Amino acid sequence: MATSTSPQPSFSPRRKWGIAFSVTLATAAVFLFLAGVNYLSSQYFFKRFYLSTDTRIRLSPRTLSVLKSLTNQVDVTVYYDQDNPVYGDIISLLNEYQAHTRKITVKTIDYYRDPGAAQELKVKYKDLLTGVTNKDFIIFDSNGRLGFVDGDWLTTYRYELDQSSTNGDSQINLKHKLVGFNGEMLFTAKLFGVTQPKPLKAYFLTGHGERLPTDQSETDGYSELAKLFHRNYVDTAVLDNLLGTNGVPLDCNLLVIAGPRAEFDPMELDKISQYLDQGGRLFALFDVYSTEHQIGLESVLAKWNVRVTHGIVRDPDRATDLKNTSFSVTNFAPHEITRPLAGAQLQMVLPRPIEGIKAPAGAADEPEVTELAFSSPHSILGENPPSDARSYPLMVAVEKGAPKGVVTERGTTRMLIVGDSIFLDNQMIGAAMNEDFADSAINWLLERTTFLEGVGPRKVSEYQLVMNRGQVRAVKGILLGAIPGGILLFGGLVWLRRRK
Repeated sequence: MATSTSPQPSFSPRRKWGIAFSVTLATAAVFLFLAGVNYLSSQYFFKRFYLSTDTRIRLSPRTLSVLKSLTNQVDVTVYYDQDNPVYGDIISLLNEYQAHTRKITVKTIDYYRDPGAAQELKVKYKDLLTGVTNKDFIIFDSNGRLGFVDGDWLTTYRYELDQSSTNGDSQINLKHKLVGFNGEMLFTAKLFGVTQPKPLKAYFLTGHGERLPTDQSETDGYSELAKLFHRNYVDTAVLDNLLGTNGVPLDCNLLVIAGPRAEFDPMELDKISQYLDQGGRLFALFDVYSTEHQIGLESVLAKWNVRVTHGIVRDPDRATDLKNTSFSVTNFAPHEITRPLAGAQLQMVLPRPIEGIKAPAGAADEPEVTELAFSSPHSILGENPPSDARSYPLMVAVEKGAPKGVVTERGTTRMLIVGDSIFLDNQMIGAAMNEDFADSAINWLLERTTFLEGVGPRKVSEYQLVMNRGQVRAVKGILLGAIPGGILLFGGLVWLRRRK
């Protein structure tokens, strides 16, 4: 009678343990390999690809430079109603910031859904939130240095007629339409601000009829230019005059003289000359209101090889009004200031010629003077006949470092002299590329190469799909009938196949 034998195991215990060890080792090796590739790609080979050409979160070169330069940790708190239409844009933008640096952490608090966390935030930042709306804002915190962005600052709206209102309405109905998102412009400035030891400071000189950063009037005020300074984390202040014991303050990083009309006292001119000799920075803007007389500043600039001409440039070829008082400027010399203007234009109003004076042959230690912008070749000066037409320079940049072995008190002297102050007033600064020019000029004068690539409001594009009734019915049929029906049909065929 045959004896039954028990089946032999396919693998011995020793082989089973060997296979388990090999699988575990291979899994760990794959995991370590993927972790290493992920680390290397994030640190050294990181590259984001944008499939859309119309995205609001593709960061500007300036923002990328600021993110790259961050050394301190920045905690960002978004205190916002998550149902707010702008909330998604804010989070998307901050996510993009985090994708380029590990120095930013983001925390969100919805004051409706989490009132406890909202109250803790108000207690923590009670000094910052004094007198501020208690909802919809963003706080930037870097080791106690705080930056605040009100939600109302983030959007730009345009009011337009509501076309849906009927002709029988007794009143005109307006609706506001979102046309711009200012998130990147504000967030980048705050990031830069809270991570810097102290802000730079620009002083606007007064006492000679100059335009003021506190003046909000359209035709004379410079309050919009002051906002541009603040966006670049530069504080502004008013310097009454340079008479008596008044001098250019030691914390003055940039002296702005915008549209002076009255004559300067010799004492003031001496102090301005001394300031420039010490490595000061000057942004001087002349205009039509001082063409009939000398104000004294011309002699100071002549020592730096700059000539301010008494006359008004008119350019009929590029005139933007019937009186030929304003015209567009498109001819620029290569320079860091004019780089953002390539292929664009400025709009200037009754500018005066500002040109460089050629230094004597063999002269040493002369400043570098660059004529930046020019009128067209058919321009005339004042009432000159057309036969005298030629191109006129309208602004110059001046730069001069300290002599070798000499340390100046303020650094490298930089000046920007422009023959028009009207084109940056509250009414004109938004025309053409005037604001971009001012932005670039400020950061060149302050030697802030990180900020030489501008960032402004992101335009919000609106797309509208127009369909007739037949097309609407066809779309409804596809979405509500054809697609679900196709899925059911396919599922039924699979079921029948399996039944067989």
